[in-house]
Amino acid sequence: MEKIKKLRHIFKEENIDGYIVAKNDEFFSEYVSEFNDRLNYISNFSGSYGYCLILKNKNYLFVDGRYTLQAKYQCGKLFKIITIPKKMPYDFLRKNLIIGFDPKLFTNKTLSTFFNKKNCRLKPIKINLIDKIWKRKKTISNSVFYNLPKLSVGSNYQQKIDKIVSNLKKKGADFHFITASENNAWLLNIRGSDTKYSPIPYCYSLIDKSKNIKFFCDLKKITSSFEKNLKNIDFLEMNLADKVLARLVGKKFIIDENTCSRYFEEIILQNNKILPYKDIIYNLKAIKTKNEIKNIEKAHVSDGVALTKYLFWLKKNFEKKNITEISGSEKLYEYRKKNKNFKSLSFPTISGTGANGAIIHYKATKQTNKRLKRGDIYLVDSGGQYEFGTTDVTRTISLKNYDKNIKNIFTRVLKGHIAVSNFNFKRNTVGSKIDVEARKYLKKIGLDYSHGTGHGVGYFLNVHEGPHAISKNNNNKFEEGMVVSNEPGYYEKNKFGIRIENLIYVKKRKNKKFFENFTMAPIDKDLIVESMLNKTEKKWLNSYHRKVFNNLKSAMNKSEFNDLKIACSAI
Repeated sequence: MEKIKKLRHIFKEENIDGYIVAKNDEFFSEYVSEFNDRLNYISNFSGSYGYCLILKNKNYLFVDGRYTLQAKYQCGKLFKIITIPKKMPYDFLRKNLIIGFDPKLFTNKTLSTFFNKKNCRLKPIKINLIDKIWKRKKTISNSVFYNLPKLSVGSNYQQKIDKIVSNLKKKGADFHFITASENNAWLLNIRGSDTKYSPIPYCYSLIDKSKNIKFFCDLKKITSSFEKNLKNIDFLEMNLADKVLARLVGKKFIIDENTCSRYFEEIILQNNKILPYKDIIYNLKAIKTKNEIKNIEKAHVSDGVALTKYLFWLKKNFEKKNITEISGSEKLYEYRKKNKNFKSLSFPTISGTGANGAIIHYKATKQTNKRLKRGDIYLVDSGGQYEFGTTDVTRTISLKNYDKNIKNIFTRVLKGHIAVSNFNFKRNTVGSKIDVEARKYLKKIGLDYSHGTGHGVGYFLNVHEGPHAISKNNNNKFEEGMVVSNEPGYYEKNKFGIRIENLIYVKKRKNKKFFENFTMAPIDKDLIVESMLNKTEKKWLNSYHRKVFNNLKSAMNKSEFNDLKIACSAI
């Protein structure tokens, strides 16, 4: 409460009635460093998405359905937790209120969606007010940027730039300002270590229709060999981006509405025009090439070996040893680290047993850490960054649980998972159509889940990427080469959580599209009610397990080989 009091004390100086605190930093990356996690500092909420609104007498935290339970546990005493989009921030604002915000941390798209100007007056404040009360040491990564080897990329960066320039000319624009670091990483076939879970190089780039490129970054991260591999690019310090933009007059821009901050947008609009087009890099990088698909497959075999060995170890030892959510996730990390191509986790491991499994994006802490015990079910959602590929997989494991209701629900989740894998593509299939199939078996008994069924996944990049997804409102068309997660689930508050997640991609044969699985790890048959599966579903499960067995068997020791044989045997 002391921090909030200090923040409110500044309201008078700035002549405001409230202040919005964002989760993201100025690069709008999914995972922010601890010293930039202003939302966590002021609210104690550690999830990857959310905003808080602090008024003179009330505090609100806005999260989506993945984080409602977690937010209530972490900060429900000081903040009223609101699940968006059921309710939006503007529902809690009056017209005469003046609300401050940091223009470098918000886009105009976010402000107009969540903080409707009709309901209040938004006031940009240059110095972040959390920084005024939070005195901390900033620890910035010193690791340099690097170029991806030619064998690992789909096409060279010059070919990609040609597509950007072609789009500029087609749309009648002079400049494309690329503010999403992951889009720059894809465009130039580069990577970095500026975030913990994604190989992201913090940077911006400005491209004109004559192929002149200005690349803004921390120049200490640029080596001579890196520069040599990127010809005809002007490397400039990060803090020059606003000055370069301010010098341009009478030009037409394409920007990324998702990551171009209000701060940069206002600079551009002083003397130029922004055209109403989206950053096409999202669509381009969503479609993986055959070479990228091949590399992702290898990453999933490596990841499947680590996860499967962990699950076998867990099943054999949870009654003999004191295995907790935290020690379990550490053991899984050890298994992953044994692979020479493993670079890092792709997100913080979700390791939840019993009631903690019901918290969709749960993160075990010393206070919440539970021991794995007989009679519970255990949910582990984890992934890795490999050279070259990004993985994300969830398995729900029986710890000698024989509850008929849990097995019934698990089997319905599995039926939804199989329905997505076997989805019959139409000509213009979109994510919302697939989402219906995933939920239908749960809905038959009045159940559902509060997250999307699937998100796009990057190529040795972000574990969550768009624009495609399998969710209720996603209307992006699925194309050959798109990678997406398939993760229906069900969560009963204070009791248990179930989720089954594989990564899949769109394959095409004889002009027909279908989903192919990447993920290689057994699905726990101890939780399946076999009589609830029809012939098609049994055929899918047996075929999937046969493929898992053939891909993983050579990496198993004698004991693990026998375990794999049993785990992958036909039903």
